Amino acid sequence: MAKQRIGQGTKQQLRQRQRLTPQQLLVGQLIEKPIDLLEDYVSQQLIDNPALEVKVDDEPWDKGAETHDSYDDNEPLPVYDPRPRQDPSTSLSFYDNLREQMGESTLTDRQRTIMEYLIGSLDNDGLLHKDIGSISDEMAIYHNFEATEEEISEVLRRLQEFDPPGVGAQSRQQCLLLQVERRGNGWVKDMLHRIIANYFDDLMKNHWPSLQKILHLSDEEKETLRAEVRKLNPKPGAALSEVQGLSIHQVTPDFIVETNDFGEVTFTLQRGRLPALEVSEAYMESINSLQSLSQRDKARVPELRRDIENAKMLIEALHQRQLTLTKTMSAIIHRQRKFFLDGDEADLKPMALKDIAADTGLDISTISRVTNEKYAETQWGILRLRFFFSDRYDNAGEEISTRAVKSALRDIIDHEDKQHPFTDQQLEQEMRNRGFQTRRRTIVKYREQMGIPKSSLRRQ
Repeated sequence: MAKQRIGQGTKQQLRQRQRLTPQQLLVGQLIEKPIDLLEDYVSQQLIDNPALEVKVDDEPWDKGAETHDSYDDNEPLPVYDPRPRQDPSTSLSFYDNLREQMGESTLTDRQRTIMEYLIGSLDNDGLLHKDIGSISDEMAIYHNFEATEEEISEVLRRLQEFDPPGVGAQSRQQCLLLQVERRGNGWVKDMLHRIIANYFDDLMKNHWPSLQKILHLSDEEKETLRAEVRKLNPKPGAALSEVQGLSIHQVTPDFIVETNDFGEVTFTLQRGRLPALEVSEAYMESINSLQSLSQRDKARVPELRRDIENAKMLIEALHQRQLTLTKTMSAIIHRQRKFFLDGDEADLKPMALKDIAADTGLDISTISRVTNEKYAETQWGILRLRFFFSDRYDNAGEEISTRAVKSALRDIIDHEDKQHPFTDQQLEQEMRNRGFQTRRRTIVKYREQMGIPKSSLRRQ
């Protein structure tokens, strides 16, 4: 019985150690949110909590907030004040992006009028679901502009040359065909065109066994084509979610990384539309006024204090988020400085979450939250923070990044003779010529991970 009590006591103590405070939980939640979702969250808190307000006058960037466990009239009010910075995002709406491309095209005035109407007629998926005759009639009736179906068709063809590939298509089938047409010549392109043009229904129903039999494909050829089909986008407009970005929602980078000619790398934590926050003075004064009134009014004091504590907790959590993200990005830049200077993917050093955790003194779970769905705007593009992490590869005693190995492998394949592409054994030798002691089985593994088919399927 005594042993059983000891076991229960130990178990209870372990649970106690794992329990997080509300403040810690809030910090973890805010750290995980990318800037665009954080903006939405803070906006909602401003609505829900009357003790929280936007700070009007400017305060220094480094003015921090301390964690307060209880309310005290004499305590200074915490302030969260993000560094003011103009949002550098150059994201355009999907339609503005097309109009910008139109401005760069050689068109007559009549063609520009038709193009403008066609762009405005696209659905959110980027396709044109109206027939040419209807568009001709609409322009004549509602805009007093006479355009023949031939004229409209010609301008539509020009629109279909714009990015993203597939925009302006009049059907999902045409959308995929337009994307395939932009690929380099070769067996894969020919087979994709044949499947989409002649067996579209089977493709949409995912009847690959039937397609394999009809087209006499080997298992490997079938899987290669299947992987390539997945790269096609049947909704080029919807994939941008009305804005040009890197994912299904607009990407607003949390970090702006800048370099100069002197080899210095600096960064700024992006503010976005986050306002500076503070606890309302008037709300705090209301507690004193209520305490001098009736007992019923005094009963509201605990509720007011909860609002104030929640406001302080949010301000402190935002401050902690700022410090944590700053620490993490500093450590990443320190380890990957060479990449930020030259943009060569091969210069990325092997780096794991535990490395950054060790550098910053933060828990590995915190680093995982920071780097999840966060982006950095660099001179080499907008990149996920997870882009900078890669496994280690032992290259004859020298520890290098697997990304460097894959980058070299892709470069070799990109510059091979397409009529006589390298076999995996030849790739092994080419890699050794570049100083990579990579075995053939590793070549095959990395090639497959990158979606690169074997030599017989790369032949053009």
